Amino acid sequence: MGEKNLIINHKKIAHHGLFRADEIFATVNHALEERGYTKREKKSEELVSPGGRLFQMELRPFKVVSSFVTLMIRVHFTFDNVTETTKEVSGVKQKFEQGEVEILFDAWILSDYEHRFGMTPFKFFMKGVINKYLYNSSVDDKFQQQLADDTAFIYARANEYLRSLQGKKIVPPREEEVRRRVEQELLEKD
Repeated sequence: MGEKNLIINHKKIAHHGLFRADEIFATVNHALEERGYTKREKKSEELVSPGGRLFQMELRPFKVVSSFVTLMIRVHFTFDNVTETTKEVSGVKQKFEQGEVEILFDAWILSDYEHRFGMTPFKFFMKGVINKYLYNSSVDDKFQQQLADDTAFIYARANEYLRSLQGKKIVPPREEEVRRRVEQELLEKD
Protein backbone atom coordinates (compact mmCIF):
# COMPACT_ATOMS: atom_id res chain seq x y z
CA MET A 1 0.00 0.00 0.00
CA GLY A 2 1.44 3.37 -0.98
CA GLU A 3 0.73 7.01 -0.31
CA LYS A 4 -0.74 9.53 -2.76
CA ASN A 5 0.16 13.13 -1.98
CA LEU A 6 -1.75 15.68 -4.08
CA ILE A 7 0.52 18.63 -4.93
CA ILE A 8 -1.41 20.48 -7.65
CA ASN A 9 -5.20 20.39 -7.78
CA HIS A 10 -7.27 21.45 -10.82
CA LYS A 11 -4.98 23.97 -12.51
CA LYS A 12 -7.13 24.94 -15.50
CA ILE A 13 -6.63 26.36 -19.00
CA ALA A 14 -9.74 27.43 -20.94
CA HIS A 15 -9.95 28.47 -24.60
CA HIS A 16 -12.85 29.27 -26.89
CA GLY A 17 -12.37 29.56 -30.64
CA LEU A 18 -10.24 27.93 -33.30
CA PHE A 19 -7.75 25.19 -32.49
CA ARG A 20 -6.25 21.98 -33.77
CA ALA A 21 -6.60 19.11 -31.32
CA ASP A 22 -3.70 17.17 -32.83
CA GLU A 23 -1.39 20.15 -32.27
CA ILE A 24 -2.57 20.53 -28.66
CA PHE A 25 -1.82 16.85 -28.01
CA ALA A 26 1.55 17.12 -29.79
CA THR A 27 2.49 20.17 -27.69
CA VAL A 28 1.63 18.43 -24.41
CA ASN A 29 3.29 15.16 -25.47
CA HIS A 30 6.48 16.96 -26.50
CA ALA A 31 6.59 18.80 -23.15
CA LEU A 32 6.10 15.49 -21.30
CA GLU A 33 8.94 13.90 -23.27
CA GLU A 34 11.22 16.85 -22.51
CA ARG A 35 10.63 16.33 -18.79
CA GLY A 36 11.18 12.55 -18.99
CA TYR A 37 7.63 11.30 -18.37
CA THR A 38 6.29 8.01 -19.66
CA LYS A 39 3.00 8.65 -21.43
CA ARG A 40 -0.08 6.67 -20.47
CA GLU A 41 -3.63 7.25 -21.70
CA LYS A 42 -6.24 6.57 -19.02
CA LYS A 43 -9.43 7.07 -21.03
CA SER A 44 -10.81 8.56 -24.21
CA GLU A 45 -14.50 9.22 -24.93
CA GLU A 46 -16.34 10.87 -27.80
CA LEU A 47 -19.99 11.84 -28.17
CA VAL A 48 -21.39 13.20 -31.43
CA SER A 49 -24.49 15.39 -31.32
CA PRO A 50 -26.17 17.79 -33.77
CA GLY A 51 -24.56 20.76 -31.96
CA GLY A 52 -21.04 19.37 -32.32
CA ARG A 53 -18.74 16.78 -30.84
CA LEU A 54 -17.81 16.32 -27.20
CA PHE A 55 -14.41 14.69 -26.80
CA GLN A 56 -12.71 13.89 -23.49
CA MET A 57 -9.29 12.39 -22.96
CA GLU A 58 -7.34 11.77 -19.80
CA LEU A 59 -3.60 11.21 -19.71
CA ARG A 60 -1.73 9.94 -16.65
CA PRO A 61 1.96 10.32 -17.47
CA PHE A 62 4.40 9.27 -14.78
CA LYS A 63 8.10 9.47 -13.98
CA VAL A 64 9.89 7.09 -11.63
CA VAL A 65 12.41 9.19 -9.68
CA SER A 66 13.52 6.58 -7.13
CA SER A 67 12.69 3.00 -6.26
CA PHE A 68 10.03 4.23 -3.85
CA VAL A 69 8.78 7.50 -5.40
CA THR A 70 6.88 8.11 -8.64
CA LEU A 71 5.66 11.48 -9.92
CA MET A 72 2.32 11.45 -11.76
CA ILE A 73 0.50 14.22 -13.61
CA ARG A 74 -3.14 13.95 -14.67
CA VAL A 75 -3.94 15.94 -17.81
CA HIS A 76 -7.67 15.97 -18.60
CA PHE A 77 -8.72 17.41 -21.98
CA THR A 78 -12.33 18.38 -22.72
CA PHE A 79 -13.30 19.59 -26.19
CA ASP A 80 -16.97 20.66 -26.29
CA ASN A 81 -19.25 21.82 -29.14
CA VAL A 82 -16.50 21.03 -31.64
CA THR A 83 -17.21 21.65 -35.31
CA GLU A 84 -14.78 21.58 -38.23
CA THR A 85 -14.02 24.70 -40.22
CA THR A 86 -11.46 25.95 -42.70
CA LYS A 87 -9.43 29.12 -42.45
CA GLU A 88 -6.95 30.69 -44.81
CA VAL A 89 -3.51 31.05 -43.26
CA SER A 90 -0.75 32.64 -45.35
CA GLY A 91 -2.76 32.05 -48.54
CA VAL A 92 -3.32 28.34 -47.80
CA LYS A 93 -6.65 26.91 -46.60
CA GLN A 94 -6.24 24.79 -43.50
CA LYS A 95 -8.66 22.71 -41.46
CA PHE A 96 -9.31 23.74 -37.88
CA GLU A 97 -11.72 22.75 -35.16
CA GLN A 98 -13.84 25.35 -33.43
CA GLY A 99 -15.32 25.06 -29.97
CA GLU A 100 -14.44 25.14 -26.32
CA VAL A 101 -11.24 23.65 -24.89
CA GLU A 102 -10.58 22.98 -21.23
CA ILE A 103 -7.40 21.38 -19.93
CA LEU A 104 -7.11 20.43 -16.24
CA PHE A 105 -3.86 19.53 -14.50
CA ASP A 106 -3.49 17.57 -11.25
CA ALA A 107 -0.20 16.28 -9.88
CA TRP A 108 0.62 13.61 -7.29
CA ILE A 109 3.63 12.15 -5.59
CA LEU A 110 3.15 8.40 -5.27
CA SER A 111 5.39 6.90 -2.61
CA ASP A 112 5.72 3.35 -1.38
CA TYR A 113 7.93 3.64 1.67
CA GLU A 114 6.06 0.80 3.36
CA HIS A 115 7.90 -1.79 1.26
CA ARG A 116 11.26 -0.18 1.86
CA PHE A 117 13.85 -2.43 3.48
CA GLY A 118 13.39 -2.69 7.24
CA MET A 119 10.25 -0.53 7.26
CA THR A 120 7.93 -1.98 9.88
CA PRO A 121 4.32 -0.74 10.24
CA PHE A 122 5.28 1.25 13.34
CA LYS A 123 8.19 2.97 11.54
CA PHE A 124 5.93 3.71 8.58
CA PHE A 125 3.33 5.28 10.89
CA MET A 126 5.93 7.34 12.75
CA LYS A 127 7.44 8.57 9.48
CA GLY A 128 3.99 9.75 8.40
CA VAL A 129 3.35 11.56 11.69
CA ILE A 130 6.77 13.21 11.70
CA ASN A 131 6.48 14.34 8.06
CA LYS A 132 2.95 15.63 8.56
CA TYR A 133 3.26 17.50 11.85
CA LEU A 134 6.89 17.97 12.86
CA TYR A 135 9.44 17.96 10.10
CA ASN A 136 9.09 17.42 6.37
CA SER A 137 12.27 15.90 4.98
CA SER A 138 14.18 17.77 2.30
CA VAL A 139 13.95 14.70 0.07
CA ASP A 140 10.15 15.00 -0.01
CA ASP A 141 10.48 18.74 -0.63
CA LYS A 142 12.82 18.05 -3.54
CA PHE A 143 10.28 15.70 -5.16
CA GLN A 144 7.48 18.18 -4.50
CA GLN A 145 9.43 21.00 -6.15
CA GLN A 146 10.40 18.81 -9.11
CA LEU A 147 6.77 17.80 -9.69
CA ALA A 148 5.57 21.40 -9.40
CA ASP A 149 8.26 22.56 -11.86
CA ASP A 150 7.36 19.81 -14.35
CA THR A 151 3.64 20.56 -14.15
CA ALA A 152 4.25 24.30 -14.50
CA PHE A 153 6.42 23.66 -17.58
CA ILE A 154 3.75 21.51 -19.28
CA TYR A 155 0.99 23.94 -18.30
CA ALA A 156 2.98 26.87 -19.73
CA ARG A 157 3.59 25.08 -23.03
CA ALA A 158 -0.12 24.23 -23.49
CA ASN A 159 -1.19 27.72 -22.47
CA GLU A 160 1.39 29.29 -24.80
CA TYR A 161 0.05 27.27 -27.75
CA LEU A 162 -3.58 28.20 -27.07
CA ARG A 163 -2.70 31.88 -26.63
CA SER A 164 -0.80 31.84 -29.92
CA LEU A 165 -4.04 30.84 -31.65
CA GLN A 166 -5.69 33.98 -30.32
CA GLY A 167 -3.00 36.09 -31.98
CA LYS A 168 -1.61 37.40 -28.70
CA LYS A 169 2.11 38.00 -28.60
CA ILE A 170 3.61 35.86 -25.88
CA VAL A 171 6.66 36.81 -23.93
CA PRO A 172 7.91 33.60 -22.33
CA PRO A 173 8.51 33.98 -18.59
CA ARG A 174 11.99 33.52 -17.24
CA GLU A 175 12.67 30.30 -15.40
CA GLU A 176 13.14 32.16 -12.11
CA GLU A 177 9.68 33.72 -12.51
CA VAL A 178 8.03 30.33 -13.08
CA ARG A 179 9.78 28.86 -10.03
CA ARG A 180 8.74 31.85 -7.89
CA ARG A 181 5.09 31.45 -8.98
CA VAL A 182 5.11 27.71 -8.25
CA GLU A 183 6.68 28.25 -4.81
CA GLN A 184 4.08 30.91 -4.07
CA GLU A 185 1.23 28.57 -5.09
CA LEU A 186 2.66 25.78 -2.91
CA LEU A 187 2.90 28.14 0.09
CA GLU A 188 -0.69 29.33 -0.47
CA LYS A 189 -1.87 25.70 -0.52
CA ASP A 190 -0.36 25.03 2.91
